Amino acid sequence: MEKIISGIQQMGIGVPDVQKIWKWYREMFGIDVRIFEEAAEAPLMTIYTGGVVHSRTATLALSMESGGGMEIWQFTSRPTEKAAFDIMLGDYGFYACRIKSKDVQASYDYHKSKGVKLLGEPAKAPNGDLNYFLEDPNGNIFNIVPGDGWFVDTKHPSKCGGVAGVMIGVSDIDRSLKLYQDILEYNYKEYDNKGVFDCYQGLPAGDQNFRRVLLSHDQERMGPFSKLLGPTKIELVEAIDRKGKKIFENRFWGDWGYIHLCFDVQGMESLKKECEAAGFPFTVDSGDTFDMGEAGGRFSYIEDPDGAWVEFVETHKVPVMKKLGWYINLKKRDPKKRLPNWMLKAMGMNRVK
Repeated sequence: MEKIISGIQQMGIGVPDVQKIWKWYREMFGIDVRIFEEAAEAPLMTIYTGGVVHSRTATLALSMESGGGMEIWQFTSRPTEKAAFDIMLGDYGFYACRIKSKDVQASYDYHKSKGVKLLGEPAKAPNGDLNYFLEDPNGNIFNIVPGDGWFVDTKHPSKCGGVAGVMIGVSDIDRSLKLYQDILEYNYKEYDNKGVFDCYQGLPAGDQNFRRVLLSHDQERMGPFSKLLGPTKIELVEAIDRKGKKIFENRFWGDWGYIHLCFDVQGMESLKKECEAAGFPFTVDSGDTFDMGEAGGRFSYIEDPDGAWVEFVETHKVPVMKKLGWYINLKKRDPKKRLPNWMLKAMGMNRVK
């Protein structure tokens, strides 16, 4: 089966308290549909957890407006550790999660009215898009950006949807393009600029010089969940004035912050061969259906050139209406075909207020 990338399935976020921060994400972004919630050990991730099997609890949630979801992840066998240094723009790894908005100024006004920590006022990116940054109660930075490809109008007062991409600090943009542009098919450069940028001014080290490249895909994504996940963009940021640090240096996968960027894919074997040939071999591979309690599939990990964790999930089973025991078996469906809208909308029955 050929490789199919349906979109960003979720952004993994390591947190000290899953339920507390998810309540905040429901209120501030409308990410309120629970796909699964499970407490278990993570035996396949010992390569990134010090060779020890650790326990965790995780909740995968999304917005019916469209966009990727969030996998909110908490260690239960050890404390969740913060970085030992102040993370600055240009440090290596996932720096900010992009959240899509129908009206950026209205989203800003809503977040301001809720007392959210705002990192500057809305300003224009090099492509003219109005955007702004905010910080959640755990110190994670979000970039609120214009979105398209909307699915259901939930009337959430934030005017926000789900994950619309990510801002990634890298040591060498040209080297990183081999993964993000070539393999992950963000083939279109919306801009490639150097300098000091107004919209970075509220960020730590944001007054310095950077090279920034915004990548998008000019082909519509295919696959079962592509209509719901929608289009996404990746911004690569390279510091010019200083050498960055790895955001997860001397820490475990699952610790405090953005732990992985996860893509929903079909054709995992084809993807595996392509990644190996390009110098990004799978470091973790479940090999078959991995049971996540209410969902299941094959998952794998690679590292980007600076060690950031990129996850791939080939979904095999997903709940539609858990109360009725209704699950979709994707192994029996055409991998290129989108699920019908009515079936995707039924997932909204799992909304948590």
